Amino acid sequence: MTTRLATRATLAAVAGLALLALSACSGSGTDSSAPTTSSPAASASAEPIGDCTGVAVIVDAGNLETADDPSTTACIDATAPIAASEALKQADVTTEGTDEYGDQVVCRVNGVPSEDEPITAADGTDYVEKCEGMPAAFAYWSLWVKPAGGEWAYAQEGLGTLQLAPGDSVELLFTLNDEPAAPAA
Repeated sequence: MTTRLATRATLAAVAGLALLALSACSGSGTDSSAPTTSSPAASASAEPIGDCTGVAVIVDAGNLETADDPSTTACIDATAPIAASEALKQADVTTEGTDEYGDQVVCRVNGVPSEDEPITAADGTDYVEKCEGMPAAFAYWSLWVKPAGGEWAYAQEGLGTLQLAPGDSVELLFTLNDEPAAPAA
């Protein structure tokens, strides 16, 4: 009986990591198969995100303590759908994938977590992200989308193919030891 429970727990963990891989996809550039139209003057603006009529880009490091805080907010001018990867690029946000999964898994955002700063797990052990394979299940970047007038939801596709309409928001959120579990409202 214990072996069955352990097997089910292992399968559930693998399924969760597979979902993470699909939903935390990243593209450092624009996917050439996805349209990326935006106004010719598309750029980051200093206006508050709440008043953003373009696409809001949010990077939230959550509870991750780091020397270089990658957190940022920007409003990207967009009058037509734009790829999430292009919105991040215009907001001066860079992502890095992993050796094993390439840019299909977000490992670092604006260089964080760095390879030389340990991340402390809930059990007190230190972990250093090498970006070789799947990030640790207790310390990872997740991709969230909020449609205009809607609620935050885990992205169902990656940065390279995810299209954002004017009024939408996209967030890269670092979850450490299950906190925060979702973007702030």
